[in-house]
Amino acid sequence: MKKGGWNINWKVLIICILVLAFVGFTGSLFTQKSVSSSWYDSIRPSITPPNWVFPVVWNILFLLIAFSLYFAWINARKKRKLTAVVYGVNFNLNMLWSMLFFLFRNPSSAFYQIIVLWLSIVLMITYTWKIDRRASYLLVPYLLWVSFASVLNFLAIRIL
Repeated sequence: MKKGGWNINWKVLIICILVLAFVGFTGSLFTQKSVSSSWYDSIRPSITPPNWVFPVVWNILFLLIAFSLYFAWINARKKRKLTAVVYGVNFNLNMLWSMLFFLFRNPSSAFYQIIVLWLSIVLMITYTWKIDRRASYLLVPYLLWVSFASVLNFLAIRIL
């Protein structure tokens, strides 16, 4: 369907949004109970935003990532398998961080893992730059937020 000069593949866009909704939902399963726990309060750095900020930011980020995936997917053509791997690895790393930090309550392991997550975002930005620059630009807020989360994670380790 052509709208405003864009030819939107609604089926692919909806699938991308659903994939990111799954990633976000799965990650939230590990965080929900922990963010209101005394354990989390005991390691929470003073620069940590209020709890309500995190779901708002993450929902916006997951929507941006879904659009990034959409643009990358529709323009990757012969590189769709590689696109699925690059994004899929990142999605799994994203969920793994939530598990390590909140479910297993292991900020030290989570910190090493968030560095790998950060690198995977840089890889996504670099990879998508060659396919569709919109996909690349849409990932920049994700990189910035994970950079901030890395600082929070590091500070949480120092509090331990």
